[in-house]
Amino acid sequence: MEFGAEFYVLVGFIVFLCVLGYLGVHRTILSALDARGQAIANELAQAAKLRAEATALLASFEKKAAEAEANAAAIVAEARAQAEQMAKDAAERMNDFVARRTKQAEAKIALAETQAAADVRAVAADYAAKAAE
Repeated sequence: MEFGAEFYVLVGFIVFLCVLGYLGVHRTILSALDARGQAIANELAQAAKLRAEATALLASFEKKAAEAEANAAAIVAEARAQAEQMAKDAAERMNDFVARRTKQAEAKIALAETQAAADVRAVAADYAAKAAE
C-alpha cells in the first residue's frame, strides 16, 4: 500500500504535536497567554481607575468654575450697589453744595440790595440837604 505526501505530512504533524505535548510546550504557551491576559486586565483596570479619577477631577473643576462664576456675579452685584450708592452720595453732596451756594448768593444779593438801598438813601439825603441849603 502506498501512501501519498499528504498522509506523511499528517503523520509528521501528529508526531510533532505529540512531541510538543510530551515536552510540555502547551503549558508554556498557556502560561504566556495567561500572563498576557492578566497584563491586559491590569491595564484595563488601571485605565478604568484613571477614567474615574479624571471624571472626579472634571466634576471638581466644574464645581470650582461654578463657584467662581457665582463669586464673580456677587462681586459685580456688590460693585454695582456700591457704584449706585456712590452716585447717590455724590448727587446729595452736589445738591447740598448747590443749596449752600444758592443761599450764599441770595445772602450776597440781599446784602447788596441793603447796601444799594442805604446808598440810595444816603444820596437822597445828600440831595435833600443840598436842596435845603
